[in-house]
Amino acid sequence: MDMFEIRSEDYGELQRLVDALFRPGISSRATVSKIDVLTASDAFDFCDDLAEVIDLLPTRDFTRTQLCDQMNSILSGHGWGGVYGTVE
Repeated sequence: MDMFEIRSEDYGELQRLVDALFRPGISSRATVSKIDVLTASDAFDFCDDLAEVIDLLPTRDFTRTQLCDQMNSILSGHGWGGVYGTVE
């Protein structure tokens, strides 16, 4: 980690959301819709930046891998990966 990069107290919250949407043992082909992601994210009371990541997701269905790729792309585009963490 860069010595000038500060982790937010919300670091890892998006990973918790992904883990809640795709629980262990669920099929790798299972999908969630953007509405599913929005609904689940309400319970996390995300900061404005993380809420923006969710808002910027395209309207479609996602496998876990697709959702993580989309979120990581948004995080990278904003330079927030080190601040909030990436997802897998």
